[in-house]
Amino acid sequence: MGQLIEVNQGEVAVKFTSPTQGKITFADLGITDEQLVLDGGFLRLLFDMEGIGEHDYFAVPTIEVAYKESCKETHWQCEFNGETILDKMDHHGNSTVMLLDRKKISSLEHHHENKLVLHAEFPEGVHIVAEDSYINFFK
Repeated sequence: MGQLIEVNQGEVAVKFTSPTQGKITFADLGITDEQLVLDGGFLRLLFDMEGIGEHDYFAVPTIEVAYKESCKETHWQCEFNGETILDKMDHHGNSTVMLLDRKKISSLEHHHENKLVLHAEFPEGVHIVAEDSYINFFK
């Protein structure tokens, strides 16, 4: 696979070195459940697509984050190259699915810097499930 991964408390950074096709779970990326314990309830996911050449996006780029706890309300905000492309509240459940607008992402692409950042705010600490959380950006 073509990614470099860095995990810190509350933050996961994925740098793509090539467009990786299809659904990729966090576990596929080498991230474990133990690395995804969010004591403070905050999560930042950074997907760096700089320098991978032609971006051929999936029809509906998707991010799903699954968690062990049933959360009452979570706030999700997604930015691509500094512009907000999704801002939503998710009410009650054990996972959140974000469907991204492929045309909007394509229109915001730069030649050098292409970063998608997802911020999540949970009402309490949570445990993300790596095997059930995934991204699907490229076809």
